[in-house]
Amino acid sequence: MFAVQLLTWYDAQATDLPWRMPTPNAYHTWLSEIMLQQTQIETVKPYFARFLAVFPTVEQLAAAPLDQVLKLWEGLGYYSRARNLHKTAQRVTEQFGGRFPDTVEDLLTLPGIGRYTAGAIASIAYGVRAPVLDGNVIRVLARVLDLSEDVTLPKTQQFLWEQADAFLPADRVGDYNQALMELGQTICKPRQPLCKTCPIQAHCLAFAHGTQDERPVKSKKAPTPHYNVAAGIVRDSHQRILIAQRPLEGLLGGLWEFPGGKQEPDESLPDCLARELHEELAIAVEVGPLFTVVKHAFTHFKITLHAFECRYLDGEPQKLGVHDWAWITEDEFDRYSFGKADREVIQALRQRGQMLL
Repeated sequence: MFAVQLLTWYDAQATDLPWRMPTPNAYHTWLSEIMLQQTQIETVKPYFARFLAVFPTVEQLAAAPLDQVLKLWEGLGYYSRARNLHKTAQRVTEQFGGRFPDTVEDLLTLPGIGRYTAGAIASIAYGVRAPVLDGNVIRVLARVLDLSEDVTLPKTQQFLWEQADAFLPADRVGDYNQALMELGQTICKPRQPLCKTCPIQAHCLAFAHGTQDERPVKSKKAPTPHYNVAAGIVRDSHQRILIAQRPLEGLLGGLWEFPGGKQEPDESLPDCLARELHEELAIAVEVGPLFTVVKHAFTHFKITLHAFECRYLDGEPQKLGVHDWAWITEDEFDRYSFGKADREVIQALRQRGQMLL
C-alpha cells in the first residue's frame, strides 16, 4: 500500500548504523537485534563494536566462557539476552555449521529468538518475505489503520501481525522492515509525531481523522511493586570480600553480587541479611553499620538495596542458593560481572578507599 513511498524515504534518509552493511550479515543482524531489545540505539553502538572486536565470528562467541560474555555485556541490562546469545551461538555452531538458518521456522528454534527477531533476521539477512512487529511498527500500523483496540491484547496483536504481513512488498523486504522501524523511531514517535514530514501521511487514517495522539491504545499499567533488599559487604580476617554468583537462570542469572536478599514482612534489614546469608551460603556474620543505599528499577519492579558492612564469623561458604562464591580483594572486582546496583556499591567502596588515601 505505502511501500514505494516508504522505501524512497528510507533510501534518502536511512540512518548510518554499524550493523547495516551493503551485503547483510546474519551474525551482525542477529547480534544487533538482540542488543536492541529494550535498549536505545546509541547505547547499543559501543557494545556492538566491542563484541565484534572480541568475537568477530559466531564460532568465537560460542567458544567463549559465559563469564566473558556477561562481562562484555555488563551495563547493557536484561542479562537473559546475554545468556541466550551464548546458547544460540553454540547451537548455530554445533547444529548449523556456523551459519544462521535462513527460515523463520528454524530461527524460532534458537534460544532468545522470538517471532519478531526471527522475522528481522530472515528478512534483513536473507531477503525472506517475513513481517516484523516491534513497538515502533505497532505504533505506525495502529496510526495508519486508526486502530481503536488495545494493542496489548493478544487478539489485537494477532491482527497486527496479519496486517504487517499483508503490507509486505514483493521485494526489498529487509529494507522495508528496517524502514518501517526507523519511521517509528524518527517520525512516528510516541509523542508529538512529525506528521508533516511523514512519507506515508497520505495513507494514515489517524492523521486524516486527527487521532494520531490517541494511537496506539494501551491499557494502564498496574502500580510497580517495590522491595527492600539487604546485601552484605562481608569481610574475613584478611579483609577479603565475599561475593556470590547468582543461579544461571532467572533474574540477573550468572552475575556476581554482594550476597543477600529480599526483606520479609516484619523483618529488620539486619535480620534479613543474616537469614539470607545463612540460607544461601551457610555462613554466620555480624551485621555492622549501613554502608550505602542504592535505588534501582527493573522492568516490572523496583528495589532499594541496603548494603551493610559485615564481619564474617563462622561457616565455610556453601553453594546452597548460589551458583558459586569467591573471596576477593577490592582490586579484583573488575574480573567479575556485576549488575548495576552492585556496581554502584563497588563505586562507593572505591570512593571511600580514595578518601582514606
